[in-house]
Amino acid sequence: MNQTAENPTPPTGPAVPLLVIRSLIGGVLMGLANLVPGISGGTMLVAAGIYQRFIDAIADLSTFKFRFRSMLVLGIVAISVLLAIGLLAGPVKNLVVNHRWIMYSIFIGLTLGGVPVIWKMVGRPTRGLWIGAVFGFAGMALLAVAQSYIAAGGSENTGFAMMLLAGAVAAGAMILPGVSGGYLFLVMGVYVSVLAAIDQCKQAAAVFKDEGFSAAWAAAREPVMQTVLPVGIGVALGIVVISNLLKILLHRFEKPTLGVLIGLLFGAVVGLWPFQQGAAPQIGDTFRGQIVTAELLETLKPEKFPTEFFTPTIVQAAAALGLTVGGFAATALIARLGRDDTPAPKSE
Repeated sequence: MNQTAENPTPPTGPAVPLLVIRSLIGGVLMGLANLVPGISGGTMLVAAGIYQRFIDAIADLSTFKFRFRSMLVLGIVAISVLLAIGLLAGPVKNLVVNHRWIMYSIFIGLTLGGVPVIWKMVGRPTRGLWIGAVFGFAGMALLAVAQSYIAAGGSENTGFAMMLLAGAVAAGAMILPGVSGGYLFLVMGVYVSVLAAIDQCKQAAAVFKDEGFSAAWAAAREPVMQTVLPVGIGVALGIVVISNLLKILLHRFEKPTLGVLIGLLFGAVVGLWPFQQGAAPQIGDTFRGQIVTAELLETLKPEKFPTEFFTPTIVQAAAALGLTVGGFAATALIARLGRDDTPAPKSE
């Protein structure tokens, strides 16, 4: 039936001011999600009601289609993410370093809260779904166990190639609801290093105000060149390449791919066992190939300490359970808030 004056074309989406507000809120939540292992950036965009628009906007940009609403959503989300990361990286890093078991308990709940988000996308389970879930769980669990040995030795994966890979994988992961890019940073051994580098760059910006560019660059050069630059390149590549690859997989092998994602979430919990803490090496120990001396010990920051497991008290165990339930409820609630999202119109 043709559209007439009496039957005008129905509106194609929310008004621009509402789209701006949703994009701003979604970007801030996504930035926080990328700092906190267990919170999915995709879930935060679902909560803000712009997830489908964001995915379509990435597809538009990667095919050089510069639609107004797509560019508006991408621009506002990107700026909001960067601001949230820059302002909150330091506080979140300090909470993880100084209150690890509390934060990890919350992370477990936030991670498991992503399972209903993906399960809603499944529909009717199939054999391929369960096979994918088994492989996803096994892969993430093995990665988490391997990382626990790395962390116990106090070593870090901080090479340029590792940072590039971490940025690409985490960026691709955060596109899908329920999958946490921050958690992948954690299990790949770069989480604290990335947050510390961002915080150092923020401190260098303060130096710029007082002492000028040369002093600021001297303070920021190492974290920028060793961490921020490779992670940034990886993020840019990951958002375009991995997100488009995952879209193809979801289109052609939807159930097995969703099964892998569900398995990844359950496997992620293996690496988030909360009752672990940083332990300062003792004088005479071997730490990263060096014999620990009193002078070396004084230079070590808490985020560099190896981790060790401990036996919780009854109060700690009960609190951890409560925090886990609270984290699960938070993610589930956030996911429900975005149920009214509508796909972005392709004709704009």
